[in-house]
Amino acid sequence: MVPNKASVVICGAGIAGISAAYYLAVRNGVRDVVLVDPRPPLSLTSDKSTEAYRNWWPGPGDEMVRFMNRSIDLLEELARETGNRFLMNRRGYTFFTADPAGARAYEESGRMISALGAGALRIHPGPNAYRPSPGEGYEDQPTGADLILDPALIRQHYPFIAEGAIAMLHARRCGWLSAQQLGSFLLEEARRHGARLVPAGVTGVTLDGGRVTGVCVGDETIATEAFVVAAGPLAAEVAAMMGVELPLHNELHGKISFADYLGIVPRDAPLMIWSDPVSLVWSDEERAALAADEETAWLARTFPAGVHFRPEGGAGSDMLLGLWTYDVEVTPPTWPPRFPEFYAEIVLRGLARMAPGLAAYIERPRRLYVDGGYYCKTPENRPLVSPLPVTGAYIIGALSGFGIMAAQAAGELLAAHVTGGMLPAYSDAFHVARYDDPRYRAEMAAWDSSAGQL
Repeated sequence: MVPNKASVVICGAGIAGISAAYYLAVRNGVRDVVLVDPRPPLSLTSDKSTEAYRNWWPGPGDEMVRFMNRSIDLLEELARETGNRFLMNRRGYTFFTADPAGARAYEESGRMISALGAGALRIHPGPNAYRPSPGEGYEDQPTGADLILDPALIRQHYPFIAEGAIAMLHARRCGWLSAQQLGSFLLEEARRHGARLVPAGVTGVTLDGGRVTGVCVGDETIATEAFVVAAGPLAAEVAAMMGVELPLHNELHGKISFADYLGIVPRDAPLMIWSDPVSLVWSDEERAALAADEETAWLARTFPAGVHFRPEGGAGSDMLLGLWTYDVEVTPPTWPPRFPEFYAEIVLRGLARMAPGLAAYIERPRRLYVDGGYYCKTPENRPLVSPLPVTGAYIIGALSGFGIMAAQAAGELLAAHVTGGMLPAYSDAFHVARYDDPRYRAEMAAWDSSAGQL
């Protein structure tokens, strides 16, 4: 049933909208928060991610590191409050390279990100021994990163990684969790504090003198003076209902899951990332045949860096998640998303360069599944969490591929904007008004639009 009025209406019940509802209702005591979404909660893009988190972010500036550190602080608070209901771990992200230049880049970027506030960089061999991460739990673990420059030490701890790996960077305040369990808890608590979920779509926003006065849901209108756009890849469309144009675009990103029935990867492994460009695993005959045909020649060429995987599931699971952003195009979102029929094979062949044992699954995969969702991004790949240029309108969005990890700090920041609370020092970095600054736009033109993206 659509209520007649609400203190705040939130369009979207993904992890961003649910987190906003939680921080408004539970942490700030705002009553009559209404979430509006025609789909089941967390079902559009929030359940399509790797469910991972990290504070390991490049610059420029330290805003993303501080933002993610705050979000992880809040995640850890919730984990303690719930007895770790959402299975948060601290296994870390491990980056591998077979290139001496890559090893030097690890040290350079490691020192830079450490200086931004991510924690100390420890180099091995060194005065202290490398300490692998435990498979479970998140307490009493180091921050920062460990840089291993001894190939034998890499093989000692990760013998399934390609023998050519000469350096490894293990970022430590990182891991993953169950996004569904996290989102379910936040929604339950928000509802317990008066929030409601309306299973319908937003069809319009009523304005009077440049102010929000209501949100149209089907043929009915919810009277409200506060409207939050939390629509993920549909955020630009929803903002346009108020005449607001946002600098957003969408990219389709895929992932695969498959059974590691041969036990190639230990179940307590961290998230593993290959930092070098990749030539897919083919036999000499296959590569020659592919290269000879114009339609398939691209499969014999070098692919971008970044193929990665992690174990998926609890005790008794043998599943792995594999991901690779090797070909990304800006695209309007459609549902269900469609992926090339050869996507899974390309990812498997790429993974086999990092972990050669996984080549066994190229011809004999089991329980192979392709899934994915859209990254909604700003040009510089930083979030939008701020008021919009319509009084009473706000956005929590452009969370790209980091929505699960960023949603707590983003929800807290959104709630502070709505309630007039104290804003953190990093708030201006995520305000939509940043694009009004010519100096910022000039600086942004030199940034990498995929900064921080795996």
